[in-house]
Formats: sequence, structure tokens, C-alpha cells
Amino acid sequence: MPSIGKLDVSPQGFGAMGLSHTYGQADDASSIKTLHRAIDLGITFFDTATGYGAGHNEELLGKAIKDRRDSLVVASKFVHRPNGGGAAVPAVTPRAAVEASLTRLGLDHIDLYYLHRVDPDIAIEESIGELGRLVEEGKIGGVGVSEASAEGIRRAHATYPLTALQSEYSLWTRDVEVEILPTIRELGIGFVAYSPLGRGFLAGAEVSDPDDRRRQHPRFQPEAVAANSLRRATIEQVAKRVGASVAQVSLAWVLSKQVVPIPGTRHINHLESNWAANHLELDSESLVALEAAFPRGATTGARYPAEALKLVPPEPIAA
Repeated sequence: MPSIGKLDVSPQGFGAMGLSHTYGQADDASSIKTLHRAIDLGITFFDTATGYGAGHNEELLGKAIKDRRDSLVVASKFVHRPNGGGAAVPAVTPRAAVEASLTRLGLDHIDLYYLHRVDPDIAIEESIGELGRLVEEGKIGGVGVSEASAEGIRRAHATYPLTALQSEYSLWTRDVEVEILPTIRELGIGFVAYSPLGRGFLAGAEVSDPDDRRRQHPRFQPEAVAANSLRRATIEQVAKRVGASVAQVSLAWVLSKQVVPIPGTRHINHLESNWAANHLELDSESLVALEAAFPRGATTGARYPAEALKLVPPEPIAA
């Protein structure tokens, strides 16, 4: 069983963000059925955040796991200033964020709690220091950061030992291979890969809902989709050769990097297909072909809209 720090987790976790309208309308009853099926399959690691649906996501996950808590590892995240607010917006403290998350989740302990984005006006040592005190009080089990730079990770880890770093990682987002992965491996910090299927693109998904947030992303604009689809054709070729789906091949590639991906879905059939990727071991020929099709920095379009891109660290492309 894989581990993130001292936390034993399933080979894949479940990213719950998409269950709160981020990718268009979602239905709570169907979402809970999907979460229950995830638990039945053997998924033990569930990821949410205060900002997903303005607290709705934590409440939904709390309802779904109410009678199944003992076997699960629950992670959540917070930002100091919701909705991308600047220094003029009063900052939420880690303590207030954790207390609110505990209430929404219906728990007395959260296994892993992240600083979701590093606030440019609040020293990371201040944020992580207070989260460390909450570990000592028993309110959370481990401290994480999401989308921090290598320097930020070192400063945070020196303040309080980090359990996990969560960043985007997939075939079309490989920037973390340059500095981030070497840093966390040197320091003994676990890595959690969000959007391992490229927000569905690497699984062949198409954006149809007008409320889907991906419509705002540069990578999902028509010209970018056309260009990136040429690269995705290599995944399709590998999938055909090994008798798997494109989603399974994309996930198997991430799993080959010895990290814990947290794909999310609303659909039980997609969930079951994703889980089956645990048993797909790609040969060296397939790995070489996939990485040649998706070299670092070659994906057309930024991974976030301009304002959101300011909140994630730029990563050098050169090895």
C-alpha cells in the first residue's frame, strides 16, 4: 500500500472537486453514490477543499463518509483569502479554516490539511507554523502545501515537517519534474498529483456544459484543443496496442512515477475504469512514446487563466 508520510493510502485517491459544479451542474445524490462506490472499490484517500463550492464539497464528502470514516484518509485545503482576494481582503487564519472544515465534514480530526495556495502577503512560515500547532493539538494529522515553489517547500518544511505536496501532474503538465519532485524526494515529502487526466482532456473528454469552468482555460480553447489532440493521438495508439482506454494509459503513466494521483469523476463507470489502471504496467516502449509526445513545456495553452496562473509557481522547463 502506498504511503504519504505516515499516512497509508490507496494507489489512487479521489479528487472530489468536480462534485461541486466546477465542471458544470452536479447532483448530490449521484455524487454520494459515486463516493460510496469508490470506497467499495478500495479507495481510501479522499481530497476536498474549503473553496470547492464554497464549502459544499466538504459537506457533501462528510455526508458520504459519515458511517465509513474509520478506514479513510481525508484531506482538505484552505486559502487565506477566498476567491483570489488581495491584501485588502481580511485573511482567514489556519485555525479558523480548520475549525470550519471540521464542522462541514462532521469530523473531529482531518488526516491531512494543506495550505491550498501560498499567499504572497503572508509568510509561508506563519501559515505552516500554525498548521503545525493544530497537528500537536490533534485537530489535523499532517500538514501539506499545494502549488508551492521548491524554495517555498524548503521554507515550509523547515518550519514544520510536511506530509505532502500537492501539485498538478500529468502527461501534459510535467513541469514539476524539474525542481519540485527532486525537492520533495530529497526531503521525504509525499507527492499528490491532482488533475492526472488533464481535467479530462487526456481521457478524451469534451467540454459541453456552458457552466463548465474549463471553458475559461486556455488549454480548452478550440485552437489549443486541436493542437493538443495531435499529441493525444499517441495515447490513443498506446491504448489500442495494450488493450486499455486512453484514461487508463494516462493514469498508468502517472502511477509509474511513484506518486499518488487523485482523479475525480461523477460517473461510476469512469471511476471503475480509472481504478483498473492500477493493474496496467506500461512497457518501456510505451513510456518513451508517451513522453516524446508530451515533452515538458510543449502543451499548447497555459494551464490556468491569467489571474489564477499568478497563484501557482512558475517552473523552469530545462532539466
